Amino acid sequence: MPPNPSLHPTCNSRPRPPAHAAERARRVADDQPSPPVRAITTYLVAFFLVTWLHPAGSQPADPDAAAAVAAVERFHGALRAGDTAAAAALLAPDAVVLEGGDLESRRHYLAHHLAEDIKFARGTASKRENVNVSVNGEVAWVTSTSTTQGEFQGKPVSLAGAELVVLSRSSAGWLIRAIHWSSHKKR
Repeated sequence: MPPNPSLHPTCNSRPRPPAHAAERARRVADDQPSPPVRAITTYLVAFFLVTWLHPAGSQPADPDAAAAVAAVERFHGALRAGDTAAAAALLAPDAVVLEGGDLESRRHYLAHHLAEDIKFARGTASKRENVNVSVNGEVAWVTSTSTTQGEFQGKPVSLAGAELVVLSRSSAGWLIRAIHWSSHKKR
């Protein structure tokens, strides 16, 4: 039988007329969510995965990172409790404290500045946020921001602050090698 020119050459069926491009685009668009819906859906899925996998206030998953953050928390707890021995035990022998444009050795900090930091910590309420930790072998650094409210030396305090604490691993655990504090009046 000779080929019929009106039939498709390989399957002997009648060719379908091509769908109009606009009609085909509409059908595809109807099956797909709009860009804002896709963006919102993606955001919500990511948000729920992140909060489910790493709930707010939880410690880092890495045990070394969690131990470094815990050492910084113990230092702040010692200040709030007025425990100079506990605070001193967390400072390495060569620790330095940088604050207000000054650099203090561990010895100078313990003799001249620690008592003021204890009074300040006990007279104010600080909320630490945005705590991040990085560990690289025997060294860790913890950064955070804070808001502090209260009264110190008879004056109201309302500060926004930032902190960087560098730690090194020792046989006794993580020790603080350097602290850098900066703050400004809360806007």
